[in-house]
Amino acid sequence: MSDTRTTIFADGILDASVTYGVARLTLAQTGAEGKPTPCGQLVVPLTQLPSLVTSLSGLLKQVEARMKEQQAASAPENAAPAAFRFG
Repeated sequence: MSDTRTTIFADGILDASVTYGVARLTLAQTGAEGKPTPCGQLVVPLTQLPSLVTSLSGLLKQVEARMKEQQAASAPENAAPAAFRFG
């Protein structure tokens, strides 16, 4: 079975709407002159949106905890954190 996932880099949300029980988030990238430009759309059934938000919030908490651990372990205060993965 082939992997058909598409990777989209986004650094923001340009627009969000809910129509007929479906949340549509227009993802954005910072383009030329610092202006956001659309780069894709995330479409989620409204019933699944709370679960998605909870998952993202949990991921953010884990990232913050790891960054604090790495900052405490590294000598330079401004060192970039190493890469890490979550299961």
